Amino acid sequence: MMKVFKFGGASIKNATAIRNMCEIIRDHQTEQLIVVVSAMGKSTNALEKIYHCVLDNKSYNQHIKEFILFHRDIATELFGENKAVNQSITKWSEILQKVAVSKFESNEQFYDAVVSIGELLSSTIIGLHLNQSDVKTLWTDVRQLIITDSAHREAIVDWEVTGSNICDFIDKNNKGQIILTQGFIASSDKGHTTTLGREGSDYTGAIFASCLKSESFTVWKDVPGILNADPKRINDAILFQELGYNEASEMTYYGAKVIHPKTIKPLANQNIPLYVRCFDSPSTAGTKIHQSTTQHDTPIIIFKENQCLVSFKSKDLTFVNEEGISVIFKSLHELSIDMHIMQNSAVSFSICIDYHEGKVEKLIKKLEDHFFILYNTGLELTTIKTYTEEAINKYRPSVEILLEQKSRNNYRVLMGK
Repeated sequence: MMKVFKFGGASIKNATAIRNMCEIIRDHQTEQLIVVVSAMGKSTNALEKIYHCVLDNKSYNQHIKEFILFHRDIATELFGENKAVNQSITKWSEILQKVAVSKFESNEQFYDAVVSIGELLSSTIIGLHLNQSDVKTLWTDVRQLIITDSAHREAIVDWEVTGSNICDFIDKNNKGQIILTQGFIASSDKGHTTTLGREGSDYTGAIFASCLKSESFTVWKDVPGILNADPKRINDAILFQELGYNEASEMTYYGAKVIHPKTIKPLANQNIPLYVRCFDSPSTAGTKIHQSTTQHDTPIIIFKENQCLVSFKSKDLTFVNEEGISVIFKSLHELSIDMHIMQNSAVSFSICIDYHEGKVEKLIKKLEDHFFILYNTGLELTTIKTYTEEAINKYRPSVEILLEQKSRNNYRVLMGK
């Protein structure tokens, strides 16, 4: 049966990491394998700088040069001076230059066109390296397979068309070779490049695994598996050997960054296990996410940064009732804004959302005739799942608290930084 591997930016951040990735794939090359890769290192951040420079009418040429030079340096270390490789990089450089001066229907459509170059260029270099290393590899443009609607930056997958495309492609090309493709990006039914949400390469792998009813899906990370907290912030974080789909899904909902939130559902629907393993220690088992009723009583601490608290207050001192709240919810849905926490009083209703300046401005414009609206940015939301009083005392912040909630199983606090 088919297996799907996904390698994120940290696992392909430089030539050494790419060679390590190649060795992992080599160990599995006798299996039917699809490999999904992200952009290298922090390339998406670099491309976002170009995007913002264009919007702000600032010079972006130096950012493009730095982006291309980063990839050329990695390629030179992998291949030496190789004319074919240099030509491939030049091709994507020219495409990026062309995208930067093109006209698009919306800023969101422009964003997707710009940031997609990261995955396309990284997969090109990796595909050439794998083939040079005698790992027979077929590079394919995922935009020909995964089809979405036109909701740029948060596109919704057309599962029927996508499933047919993927199955047909594999039937024709499953010939003892690794299939290499890109994460995060897709194509709309109108033929425009779309993206599946920031850090969406995990979701891409899950789409392939689900459509093909794969044996497993493995995400290769720079951590030993899924832990009860970010080890970069909490020194004594505990590794989970296994998690049930439901528990893992809850963790992603609250903001755990190890797995993209959309990843679990398509795998659970097909009962496909998800393995989270460390690319620096590929012989270790990592964490298995599967159909399990096991519930851990270890507190799970999740930090979610770049949050925004938006408060809606009635203009005429009437209660913010179900009718008023439904207006807010309708606007959130129309703008594809996810709400992480909510709280209401008699005359106000507050929500915590990710801060995207453009989306917040659109939300305010939609609702300013109905409410007085206040908002705070630069916040952090901490969730302690399966909390204990000891954990609350340990991780409850000493800075200004803007919102605090405690339920049967979860403690959540929104604070300034």
